[in-house]
Amino acid sequence: MEIITGGVTAAKGFRAAAQAAEIKYKNRTDMAMIYSEVPCLAAGTFTTNIVKAAPVKWDQEIVYYYPSAQAVVCNSGIANACTGEEGYGYCKKTADAAAEALNISPMSVLVASTGVIGMQLPIDRIANGVKAMAQKLDGGIAAGTEAAKAIMTTDTVKKEAAVQVVIGGKTVTIGGMCKGSGMIHPNMCTMLGFVTTDAKISKEMLQEALSEDVKDTYNMVSVDGDTSTNDTVLLLANGLADNPEITEKGEDYQIFKGALNYVNTTLAKCIAGDGEGATALFEVKIIGAQSKEQAVTLSKSVVTSSLTKAAIYGHDANWGRILCAMGYSGAQFDPEKVDLYFESRAGKIKIIENGVSTGYSEEEATKILSEDAVTAIADIKMGSFEATAWGCDLTYDYVKINADYRS
Repeated sequence: MEIITGGVTAAKGFRAAAQAAEIKYKNRTDMAMIYSEVPCLAAGTFTTNIVKAAPVKWDQEIVYYYPSAQAVVCNSGIANACTGEEGYGYCKKTADAAAEALNISPMSVLVASTGVIGMQLPIDRIANGVKAMAQKLDGGIAAGTEAAKAIMTTDTVKKEAAVQVVIGGKTVTIGGMCKGSGMIHPNMCTMLGFVTTDAKISKEMLQEALSEDVKDTYNMVSVDGDTSTNDTVLLLANGLADNPEITEKGEDYQIFKGALNYVNTTLAKCIAGDGEGATALFEVKIIGAQSKEQAVTLSKSVVTSSLTKAAIYGHDANWGRILCAMGYSGAQFDPEKVDLYFESRAGKIKIIENGVSTGYSEEEATKILSEDAVTAIADIKMGSFEATAWGCDLTYDYVKINADYRS
């Protein structure tokens, strides 16, 4: 696998564009378009929140019941959630505008929105933005990057990744972009993710690869414990790499899935590290577990603990909070057998052994916890399974950002 520069335009046949439509923001782009030169097979995973935004409902219809998709239109600033029939109608009007501009079927246009809940979209601005983007679609790296910037809300950095692998003697590329900073919690998050590939793969295998991979990537991210109304990850495959079609779980499928996992893991970690107000990416690894489920439960419990997140912000090796969060997770383990380590670029330190303090140096622990990426590793000594969850520290700025988000 080769890591390459780029995002949604890295794979053959994909183009992108961005536009300033003034949906909510001024003096910045707030719409993005992704377009494939040929129809794509589409897979998707969506929020588990009962309250689903109109674009989620629209995309589920396309992904589940239509044979192909060829374009994605996304806006930032307004979520088009809790907007009733009018909001759903705006999804159709957006798709109609894209279909006319691109000369494709409206039922091959996926739509996505992110931003404030409860507001109606300014559909005239949306339609004008669609027309403008259709005229400047480009397959270069820069166009993909501009699209990644356009979907940001409280994000502070654009998020994209791309890799290449060889399948059946052909070079296959997978690239993606996402947004997400707040209202982020496992079971998908306030996040939008768009992944494109030129791989030739059946729709069934494409959906299975995405659904399985989401469990270990985006569903292992939490910033604040809030599961959004708009969470969507779309995976489009146009087959232009011309590799032998992947139709079963053989070696080619595993190579594809490994590349997809790299892209999704990279994007997931970008979301966690860019959590609203965050100063550090906080990674939690549970090792030595009896089962994967046990490791997942424990890692998620620690990464979502507000007290632990606050301690990470204060560079405080308050290991009792971590052990406590593991204890109320619902997973069974023996706290008197747990070893806990903190690790970062500044080094690694063993904090507790068999459930009690090692007498570690607080000064050294603080140094390790002062980096912008920190890992807690808990060995529960029950087996060979493990899991990793990603989050961030909890800062004063998180409250400030969300206290006046609508303004």
